[in-house]
Amino acid sequence: PNPIVALPSRPSSSAAMNCPAMSASASSCSSSYSYSTFRPPPLLAQMRSVQYSRLPFDEAFAASKQPLFSNRLLGKHPLPLRALVTSDPLNISSSGVVSDEKIGVLLLNLGGPETLDDVQPFLFNLFADPDIIRLPPLFRFLQKPLAQFISVARAPKSKEGYASIGGGSPLRLITDAQAEELRKSLWEKNVPAKVYVGMRYWHPFTEEAIEQIKRDGITKLVVLPLYPQFSISTSGSSLRLLERIFREDEYLVNMQHTVIPSWYQREGYIKAMANLIQSELAKFGSPSQVVIFFSAHGVPLAYVEEAGDPYKAEMEECVDLIMEELDKRNITNAYTLAYQSRVGPVEWLKPYTEEAITDLGKKGVENLLAVPISFVSEHIETLEEIDVEYKELALKSGIKNWGRVPALGTEPMFISDLADAVVESLPYVGAMAASNLEARQSLVPLGSVEELLATYDSQRRELPAPVTMWEWGWTKSAETWNGRAAMLAVLALLVLEVTTGKGFLHQWGILPSFQ
Repeated sequence: PNPIVALPSRPSSSAAMNCPAMSASASSCSSSYSYSTFRPPPLLAQMRSVQYSRLPFDEAFAASKQPLFSNRLLGKHPLPLRALVTSDPLNISSSGVVSDEKIGVLLLNLGGPETLDDVQPFLFNLFADPDIIRLPPLFRFLQKPLAQFISVARAPKSKEGYASIGGGSPLRLITDAQAEELRKSLWEKNVPAKVYVGMRYWHPFTEEAIEQIKRDGITKLVVLPLYPQFSISTSGSSLRLLERIFREDEYLVNMQHTVIPSWYQREGYIKAMANLIQSELAKFGSPSQVVIFFSAHGVPLAYVEEAGDPYKAEMEECVDLIMEELDKRNITNAYTLAYQSRVGPVEWLKPYTEEAITDLGKKGVENLLAVPISFVSEHIETLEEIDVEYKELALKSGIKNWGRVPALGTEPMFISDLADAVVESLPYVGAMAASNLEARQSLVPLGSVEELLATYDSQRRELPAPVTMWEWGWTKSAETWNGRAAMLAVLALLVLEVTTGKGFLHQWGILPSFQ
């Protein structure tokens, strides 16, 4: 099951967050390639995009003159790493101990059903989020009926998936373990913080975590989404919820806080990912012949091209940074990036994982190592979608040897790096210099919840229509218009059901009958 669905309608100005450094045509922008804010960036020529010629079967397909892996030269347009300060810096002694403050860290994650009975209500919570399903203003009253319809329709298939991985998602247990290890690491770094877990769509809900934070009297809060790369549909949705909660509560209004919205560029994270990849490569008979296959969670293309979501740029840079680290270890395998978990009639980021796997099989790839790049915890999209569905597809496509890099989980270097990120954010919001681990600029600046979202909101503009003319045939515009027609038909049926109180949704018990 996928946490993102976009209807083929134009997002309204109140539903989209635009990155100040991004425009509809600048979806591939990214930040400086230097790990350190104080070190000049390396030459772009040092960045390596995998060419088809690096594959051992080059000659067999040279006549096609088509690269097996797309070349990327990312435009680098870094945002200034502004210090969006909500209060005075903390009082930190020379030993690093925070005095006279109660420090809290709030980890944000998606959440997942813990039992099969939880699946349908979890899906309802997911699709009732306006940052996930974006309805035009005229149809926003249908948000919950549509969420009910989709959740009921998808629940049986989703239950099969969760049943195959043990009857529920392990995400809560893993996130709780990450929180505990992070707490221990912070205490080892002389920061006696409490760590809380807030899930967006299932228990413990973000609201529940906030109530515990208030009961504990936390005065300084670091908000840390467990998504390495920022997207308006993941971190953005959770921050929207926090913004609403903060504005309605006097205690939270006065509580000083900061947000670390993305951290894919941190050295500890990059090295931890490289370590896992290197370890899994060693299990192959011919490690140098293995294609490294990065699979990221997809988002609708309109999020990037029209709403200014920096997700694609951050994801591509993250992959390049990991490959740079592997290069330092003399690991120069071919690699590619694809996007999984698409759903619905609209176009998503490409290449799609299933299509990329099939193409690799046709081109003679025999060894493939899957790397779930946007996930730091095992859950259904790694344990079922990658380990079962994509592995089966790969073997059917002619790939003989399949491997998969595990999610980071509680890997010590990764946890220590998250702790460093928290420590670095405490004394100076936006300045990452308190640790010996170097920090780099991100497309998304640090700041408070309200100020971070205001940065996006101030740049909102009316989005252009994605297609300006009709085109016949199997084209991008045809796909878009077909999707629009399909979703308008669904909306029309829902309007008819809600207004008349009759129809198949009422007959099936999906919508309540008031007769």
